[in-house]
Amino acid sequence: MNYAAAFDTALPYLAFMQKYGTAEHRRRWDDFGSSISLTDAQQSLLGSFTREMKVLVMAGTWCGDCVNQCPIFEKFAAASPCIQLRYADRDDSPELAAALGTCGGARVPAVVFLSEDGHVCGRYGDKTLSKYRAAVKSLTGASCATGLGGADNLTSAVIQDWLNEFERIQWMLRTSSRLRQLHGD
Repeated sequence: MNYAAAFDTALPYLAFMQKYGTAEHRRRWDDFGSSISLTDAQQSLLGSFTREMKVLVMAGTWCGDCVNQCPIFEKFAAASPCIQLRYADRDDSPELAAALGTCGGARVPAVVFLSEDGHVCGRYGDKTLSKYRAAVKSLTGASCATGLGGADNLTSAVIQDWLNEFERIQWMLRTSSRLRQLHGD
């Protein structure tokens, strides 16, 4: 799969929502996006990024997990000019959906992180660890007890989970000997 080419044909957030979302979908995404805030430390971290990172998000405007995660990426991009986001619709991108299959399915959101020149650096999704912990906690039965609880504020925990991954990729890009040579730093 040529993820760089998929990134180039994917859409920015507003164009993606306009093309694939109904008025109700757009309202739900906008409402959740309005409820998100980053801490000063999170904004400072994002502002410290120096390497361009391309982030390809396979999503569906109808998807509840996408509603509750993709607007977080937009907050990150607003805080860091180094983050370039593009969205591809899962149902309109079958080749990408197949390449990003997770646990035997085309689950969304699925995120691919690319270097400025299109090399794959990482992949993450469909839910974060905090979200899975909350899901496991809600299950019943002795076979499901893990001792791992959900976060008191799940949205804050999910924001931090995603930020940890964006940060990991940024430091990968920043310390890459190939990119350091390219940038002379």
